[in-house]
Amino acid sequence: MNFSRQALLGIGMIIGGSVMLYAMVQQIGDSNEPQPALAMVDKPSPEQESPQPLTTDIETEKRILAEKQKERAARVAEQEKRAQQFLTEQEAAEAEALAKARAESQQYMASSAAAAEESDKSKSDAEKDAATTPIKKTSAAESAESETNTGNQQKAAQAQQEAQRQAAIKEQAVAKKLADSKKEAEAKRQADVKKQADAAAEKKQAAAEAAKNEPPKSPSDYQVKRGDGLIKLARQYNMPVEVLAQANNLSPSTSLQLGQNITIPSRKQVERLAREAAAAEQAREDKRQKEEALAKKSADAKREAQQKLSEARKEVKETDAKGSFGVQVALANDQAKADELAKKFKSAGYQVKTSPTSRGVRVIVGPERGKVAALALKDKINSDPKVNTTSAWVLYWR
Repeated sequence: MNFSRQALLGIGMIIGGSVMLYAMVQQIGDSNEPQPALAMVDKPSPEQESPQPLTTDIETEKRILAEKQKERAARVAEQEKRAQQFLTEQEAAEAEALAKARAESQQYMASSAAAAEESDKSKSDAEKDAATTPIKKTSAAESAESETNTGNQQKAAQAQQEAQRQAAIKEQAVAKKLADSKKEAEAKRQADVKKQADAAAEKKQAAAEAAKNEPPKSPSDYQVKRGDGLIKLARQYNMPVEVLAQANNLSPSTSLQLGQNITIPSRKQVERLAREAAAAEQAREDKRQKEEALAKKSADAKREAQQKLSEARKEVKETDAKGSFGVQVALANDQAKADELAKKFKSAGYQVKTSPTSRGVRVIVGPERGKVAALALKDKINSDPKVNTTSAWVLYWR
């Protein structure tokens, strides 16, 4: 009975210690896992994500890269320190669990030895009592008692051996688990170091490529080789093709000749030309929008004038038709000039006549029946962008 209690108690303590140790390993493993934005890869800051100006100094880039490498090395050292601390704590916990298991096994062995000693003492006392009594035991009774004592001793020895075997198995399992956890932690650390080294190498290579393709610090001359063009050279020196063309007073679509000398602008010139190109593009866009707005306004005015003219023609009454009226649009110096102006108005869809006077040759559009209709025609002509005149006025035709 004492053996069963001691064995169950020892097994329970070993299982509890193993569960607690497993939980600690999982917690430390989770805390040592590389965080997506903290441990493995440096997350670029908004300043780093924004495009760097073309005037970035290479020495500054190298210094920033060296500082980043030092920070990564410090983080890797901190991770290794925490992993070592975790392994030390884990080893201490396992050693404590093994010590408890051994103590329980020794206690069980001591209790078993005490029980055996007590059994021997009881047997000795029984033999003394038998010697003092006049009744003698038979040889069969003595043989049965001896077999019983031997069986008890064999059971106690077997139980002790089984306890030692179970303790050895537990000790081997704990040692194997500890070795596996150490191996896994080392593999994670090496993977983190490799990822950080790869990221640093990629950044360094990108910085080198950017520095290689940056415009020169000062303007330089370049002799055109076979296969060169403005687009190719602009990509080679990392600048807009419009900037390269503007720096050489060329059109972006100009083809370069073999042996032609062109100027590669400096970084500051590229920035200035880029700003000027952007400002010119914005000015062109503003002008286009203004022209579209003006054209729309003129079209609206012309449409409104045409509508008024149509309505005025419908409203003309017989009492208003006391004569015809025309719209004088110009007074030319001679007949040739008058004919030229008449041709422009005819191409815009108007009926035009010329009338010589003492002061020059009149160019008249019309006639219209009634003065109201003539006034509406005058408003239409003044708002028509095709003829581009604002000096039309109504006169009596006949």
